[in-house]
This record gives sequence, structure tokens and C-alpha cells, in this order.
Amino acid sequence: MINSTRISYFILSAYFDTGNFKYLYFTIVMYLYALIISVNVLLIVVICMNRSLHEPMYMFLCSLFVNELYGSTGLFPFLLVQILSDIHTVSVSWCYMEIFCVYSYGCVEYLNLAIMSYDRYLSICYPLQYNTLMTSNKALILIIIIWLFPILAIVVLISLSASLQLCGNIINKVYCGNYAIVKLACADTKVNNVYGLIYTVISVIIPLVLILYTYMRILKVCFSGSKQTRQKAVSTCTPHLASLLNFSFGCCFQILQSRFDMSSVPSMLDILLSLYFLTCQPFFTPVLYGLKMSKIRIICKHLLCGKVQVNQHICAVKN
Repeated sequence: MINSTRISYFILSAYFDTGNFKYLYFTIVMYLYALIISVNVLLIVVICMNRSLHEPMYMFLCSLFVNELYGSTGLFPFLLVQILSDIHTVSVSWCYMEIFCVYSYGCVEYLNLAIMSYDRYLSICYPLQYNTLMTSNKALILIIIIWLFPILAIVVLISLSASLQLCGNIINKVYCGNYAIVKLACADTKVNNVYGLIYTVISVIIPLVLILYTYMRILKVCFSGSKQTRQKAVSTCTPHLASLLNFSFGCCFQILQSRFDMSSVPSMLDILLSLYFLTCQPFFTPVLYGLKMSKIRIICKHLLCGKVQVNQHICAVKN
């Protein structure tokens, strides 16, 4: 057995020899990372620099785009190094740092999407009271909670895992995962499992209930409301629903891979599925919102084209 005090690194066994193709994979991943940085930074700058977008909905969007940058930066540089490396190892401290980044990214993403669904619910179901129910100060407090809770929760999660005595150091993934480390433990992991269950209920089940409730109410208003109400609901909720479904789709892959034996799945497919929610979501979300949200689309178009008469167009847009 390997004593926990002697483990200074983990081996990522999911990697395999790709020969000269590793340079192709490196180039693809590098360009994807560059695109993710570009589109997210562009939309963050657009929201921050335009007073017409200093509204709760766009504040939540800005938080979402910042999180996309945070999550992708927690993975891509590490992934690029591993693609070119012949020895796929990672130090224990760096492994836990990566777990912190990836897990807090996922939690912030889901909570942010849940709060955005609540914001859309207030906007569509209570349009006259919206400015009172959802002020900029309230939105700022919600954003702080969205970020603060995952940070504290993941610190506790990592502390419990770091205190375990491990009997191995081989992780069958391309990046570090908390449950993969827990499975290496020699000692009882009941505390880890109980905390993981509580954490899942608070960070996933409760936000899911909120999302389902808000969209049930939104659908009810849409079916009984005017055509204008339905158009507003479709224009503002479509990108949010698409982003939510895409992220949930990727998270399901991640959970299935960590809990079940995936040895029968081809290695390349297994790797792509494990990276789905960390690679597609950070690119998919800003592109989707940039195309679907009228105000953002017009400002980006004029910014990229070098035109200055933006305010007149924004005033004419009814989002």
C-alpha cells in the first residue's frame, strides 16, 4: 500500500500516446481557449462600458461570462501542458487547486443560471413591480452570494478529501476530480459522502427546484398572456434555457463517468465527454447570448465595425 504521507503526485491514466497528433490536438485546444477568452472578454467589456446595460439581467450575464473565463482558465493551460507532456503527472497541491477551480466553476455556473431564471420570472410575471423587486443593489448581493457560497463549500470539500489516507495515486481522468481521489482512500469515507450529499442538495437540487418553479410560472403567463408577453419570454428565455440544457447535459456526462465504470467506452470518446462541460459551455454561452440578446448584438456589431452611433439604435430596440 502507498501511505498518504508519501504521495506527492497523482498519475492521470486517461491520457494515451497520440504520437505527432499531439501537436494537432494542442493547436485545436489552444485556438478554442483563445476564442473563449476573446468572446467572453468582449461581452464583459461591452456590458461594463455601456450604461444602457447596467441592469440586473446584464449584471447576471456579466457574472456568467466572468465564470466562463474562470472555469476555462482553470482547465485549459493545464490541459495544454499535459497534451505535450510525455509523463502525465500532477502534484497533489496542484491537483487540489484544479479541483477547486473546476468544482467552484460548476457550482457558480448552476447557481448563476438559477438566479437568472428567477430574474426572468420577475420580469415576465411581475413587469410593473420588477424595478422594485430586482434592483441593481439586490442583483449585486445575489452575485456575491453566487460566488461566495461555492468558494466556502468547495474549500470544505477539499479539506475533507485532503485529510484522507490514500492507497494509490492513479486517477483515470485527464484532469483531477474529487470523487476520483475519494475512491483511492484506504479509510472510511462516510463523512465525505454525507457532505457530498448535503452539498449536492444545496447546490443542485434546490436551484433545480427554483428553475422548474420559475419556468412553470413563466409558461403559465405565456399561455394566458398577450402576444407581446410571449415574444418577450421567448427572446429572453431561449438563450438561458439553451445554456442551462447544454450545461446540464455536460454535467450528466461528468457524474456518470465519475460514478460508473466507463472502460467499455472508447478512450477518445470518454475524454471528449469528460471535457464537454468545461470546453463547450464557456464558448457556447457567450456566443448564444451575443447572437440572441438584441442590445448586446447591436453594440458588438457597431464596436467591431468601428461605428459610433450606438445609442440611437439601442433606444429603438425593444428587448
